[in-house]
Amino acid sequence: MPRSAGALPSFMSKQVAAARRFYFEPPAKETERLAVVCGGWERSGRDYAIARPGFRYFGIEFVAGGRGTLKMSGREYLLSRGVVFAYGPGVEHEITTDAKDRLSKYFVDFIGGESVAAMKAAGIGPGTCLTVAGADDVEAAFEHLLAAGRRGTSTAARIAALQTEILLCVIADVRLTRGARSAQARRTFLRCRTLIEERFATLRTAEEVAAACGVAPAYLSRLFRRFARQPAYQFLIRMKMNEAAAILRRQALNVSETAEALGMDPFHFSRVFKRVHGRSPVAFLNGSLEEGEDAGEDIPE
Repeated sequence: MPRSAGALPSFMSKQVAAARRFYFEPPAKETERLAVVCGGWERSGRDYAIARPGFRYFGIEFVAGGRGTLKMSGREYLLSRGVVFAYGPGVEHEITTDAKDRLSKYFVDFIGGESVAAMKAAGIGPGTCLTVAGADDVEAAFEHLLAAGRRGTSTAARIAALQTEILLCVIADVRLTRGARSAQARRTFLRCRTLIEERFATLRTAEEVAAACGVAPAYLSRLFRRFARQPAYQFLIRMKMNEAAAILRRQALNVSETAEALGMDPFHFSRVFKRVHGRSPVAFLNGSLEEGEDAGEDIPE
């Protein structure tokens, strides 16, 4: 169960102007499974300065706004929105804020024998500082974690641990890889993916996606195969088919109208829908699974 609001652990900074936080009693026994101790969001005070020779828990922090400086393991980093860093036992670090543009940041502290492996798998092992391309995605993941930690129920700690694992997956998904070209490629991919997610109903081909994104079709194909492990057209079609299923489930439109709403020929729509969902649109609409059909076939490019 969470501690009471007044029981602020001694290791939590008091040099803050505003905060939303949660904290749990650490497990009584050593645990292999990741277990969250505390987390939250803080807006630093003008005098915010943290200097630690190490920390008893593993920690991940994400800068949501403002500016500051991080000194960690003999290196210095400038902090601004999109920067993520991690520390833990034996990792010396200092965090200071710019008094004129104070830091706003999220954090989570946790323990468990699996913690280091999980952090390294996400590319954010203790002593690491990196920048993410999807700052909004990481902030959203931290907000879900914060909501889980503040539930005040007997399951809050476990939900917070699961949300931390999701957070690590999100960081792995949106972190910038080394090298300017790799960083630019990932930013371009994320921009193209967002465009598809926002405009999939009106886009019909990978060539149209490429034109809308201002990139060459061949480059778009390479980006999606590299970062999404699937062709751009397949990603587009799956977005359309997911929306089609939602429309038919609501019985908002019939099959022909649904195909038209998604910019597809009705015959082609029915064929692709069956490949993706394992049944025809009519059967899906009627709620009856046809015999002998297997969902999840590859979508032809």
